[in-house]
Amino acid sequence: MGMKIEDLTVTFKNHVTAIDHANLEIPKGIFGLLGENGAGKTTLMRVLTTVLSPAGGTVTIDGIRYNEENYEKIRKKIGYLPQEIDLYPSLTVQECLEYMGALSGISKQACKERIDCYLAKTSLSEHRRKKIKQLSGGMKRRVGLIQALLNEPEFLIVDEPTTGLDPEERIRIRNLLVDFSEERTVLFSTHVVEDLTATCDRLAVMKKGKFLYAGNMKELLAQAEGHVWVCKAADETMARKLEREYHVSSKQYMGGELRIKLISERPPQIECLPCETTLEDAYIYITNSEPQASVTDL
Repeated sequence: MGMKIEDLTVTFKNHVTAIDHANLEIPKGIFGLLGENGAGKTTLMRVLTTVLSPAGGTVTIDGIRYNEENYEKIRKKIGYLPQEIDLYPSLTVQECLEYMGALSGISKQACKERIDCYLAKTSLSEHRRKKIKQLSGGMKRRVGLIQALLNEPEFLIVDEPTTGLDPEERIRIRNLLVDFSEERTVLFSTHVVEDLTATCDRLAVMKKGKFLYAGNMKELLAQAEGHVWVCKAADETMARKLEREYHVSSKQYMGGELRIKLISERPPQIECLPCETTLEDAYIYITNSEPQASVTDL
């Protein structure tokens, strides 16, 4: 099971190019899509879920080409959790999922069995009689994830699934996605670096409609090695000066000292030491230096 994107281009009526001749292969397992808001991630999700037709290029899933005559077949293979989802607030969890299952053409018996299974897996069984409007944000995201899985998709697409959640719920959602990826392909789109560090080892970095990198996380970290430095700032005035001159990935007070991590092609013109690279450092490095990294086939 895999998806292949070749020379994909999406433009809007105001002549804005949201995706610019993009190429990517998404293999089985969990695959991260990392980029800032406005990078083109949601537009890509809309293409992959057949909501939006591209201006050029091709997309195939399991060898099936994206075109109108194949859309019905493709939709049966895909589950989608958008960033914002309408879950019918006046219905109970059970009623909402049954209704969404019926809209997807799933038989009543199969729908009931799948709802029971996924409510148990998401720890929502005891909340099935609660109305959607009574649920916390994290619970709503879990219900949204269940609706995306009701048709037993081979390819699960999730767009910013942890946005607005507290730390405990974010961990729960991430763990669920890892579990689900054992049997299917999961495309995990986010701008939260920590989410991908905790869930996957393969990812693509997107900026302004282009893929700056696609491949193994270790290889991405290697690109930023030697370009991450840590220094001490005497005070906030010096810290702000450094922020104007360099890309800063973190500021921490440790033992009464303000330590700042800088991303720089060359050693900064202040006393500093090289330090271990994190995914956040590598992301800042590649999206600001934009090296001509090859987008590898996975």
